Amino acid sequence: MLTNDDIAEAFKLTASLMDLHGENSFKAKSYSSAVYQIEKSEINLAEKNKGEIVSAGISEGMASKIIELAQKGIFSELQQLMDKTPKGVLEMLSIKGLGGKKVKTLWDELKIESIHELLEACNAGKVAQIKGFGEKTQEAIIKEISFRTANADKMHYADAELIAFALENALNNVDTVEKVSLAGQVRRRMEIVDLIQLVVATHSFGSVSQFLSEHPKLIPNEKISSPFAWRGFWKNEDGLSSLKVEVKFTTAQNFVNQVFVNSASEKHLTQHIQGKNLWQTAKNQQFQSEGEIYQTLQLPYIEPELREGTFEFSLTSSPNLLEMSDLKGCLHNHSTYSDGKNSLLQMSQACIDMGLEYFGICDHSQTAFYANGLTEERVIQQHHEIEKLNQQLAPFKIFKGIESDILPDGRLDYPDDILKTFDFIVASVHSGLKMDKEKATARLIKAIENPYTSILGHPTGRLLLRREGYPLDFEKVIDACVANQVVIEINASPWRLDLDWRWVHIAIEKGAMLSINPDAHEIAGLKDMYYGVWVARKGGATPAHILNTKSLKEIELFFANKNN
Repeated sequence: MLTNDDIAEAFKLTASLMDLHGENSFKAKSYSSAVYQIEKSEINLAEKNKGEIVSAGISEGMASKIIELAQKGIFSELQQLMDKTPKGVLEMLSIKGLGGKKVKTLWDELKIESIHELLEACNAGKVAQIKGFGEKTQEAIIKEISFRTANADKMHYADAELIAFALENALNNVDTVEKVSLAGQVRRRMEIVDLIQLVVATHSFGSVSQFLSEHPKLIPNEKISSPFAWRGFWKNEDGLSSLKVEVKFTTAQNFVNQVFVNSASEKHLTQHIQGKNLWQTAKNQQFQSEGEIYQTLQLPYIEPELREGTFEFSLTSSPNLLEMSDLKGCLHNHSTYSDGKNSLLQMSQACIDMGLEYFGICDHSQTAFYANGLTEERVIQQHHEIEKLNQQLAPFKIFKGIESDILPDGRLDYPDDILKTFDFIVASVHSGLKMDKEKATARLIKAIENPYTSILGHPTGRLLLRREGYPLDFEKVIDACVANQVVIEINASPWRLDLDWRWVHIAIEKGAMLSINPDAHEIAGLKDMYYGVWVARKGGATPAHILNTKSLKEIELFFANKNN
């Protein structure tokens, strides 16, 4: 189904292509202007008629484009622009920092028509010599292309999980299949996946292999497949090969062993316990459950997401890992007051429908003008609405929060007389991301030491597969959070998953409290807490380590104590 985000992306691309081809600048700006209204709209524009779209604040001309896009998948003006643009030039437009005008300059002056040619030109120093570019821009382009190349054919866990579940379901419906299990990176809940693995117990390896080869979404790779394993690719939207897929075949008797050895890292399997390791144990005898394998080495059962060969062998018993059902509330979310798509009431009602006890609103602060950040006057206006809604929705409660920008010098946005009016504050970096380790660490620690800071938001600022986070001395940052009773966010957006699971266990050992925050900008985003729970579990977190497992009364007391 076509979403408002899809429509906005199509309009952004049209504006960039107009700049690229030197067309009317006012017309290009009209597309860019429409993007803001499209992204803010609370209704699915693709499902509405022209009058309804115009009523949502979209011009008649743009409304016609939306209708055509919904009907045909593209509108004529965009199609014409794409037809006269080489594919490689289109790809260049997706590089951060290269808009239509800059790509036009590269195309015109250096005759560059692909990302590969662009990288060669940068490495040769040619791009830095062009007016308006320079050494810094050239270095940024090289870094961006290198990052993209390293992450090619990889996928966010949230997307990979959907594919893995679809394959698991399809295989369960094959007559000759006896058992199916997810394995590999998906079963271990890795934040980035480059291979989907499943294990199938069957009495007919050949028939299952044939089924996979004929599956409409799979492309077989016969060169590396074998009678015991089907290997190939999952097709992406344009029908080309994308994510790698491996399905291993085994017998029902050996199913548990195969699932186990394919659901743990090599480091986990080969670590020696009393002169033996799990790999050897699973290879030498058949087991009825994975728990029996651990029992053989007198180990507690270790959940698949912990099997990384890091801290899990230091556990003396199976931890009561966090469950989605343990969460009592949802903190750090956005509404139409800033850049969210749903109102305070709509977001709150969605939380009530999820069985939650409270909701924390954290719209953007005033410095985030690009996200319609709240001025001091609008903060007061929102607080009045929250007070009315809390009377209406009781016993459910909306907490007055803000996502305060951490300014370049480490200060929080707003003066103290405004900061003290909030129940809690999530402090986050959104701008000035190009920092060295020393500067980034000092900036965060100053914000952490601010007495009004309650939660440190998405600590590294990373966007998975899109942007590396800024470097930090995490030991110092975690120590500062513990010393100042500041909670560390596990931002549950599949694009962030920040705090990284590799630091969750260290934060727990140091005594830090964590919070599973979806950073939701619409109702659907509230359910992203699911991914944050997996990050927490992967770091060994139990309910006691997570702020929003507290009941309403408990978290009211927590915020009150922090603010006094």
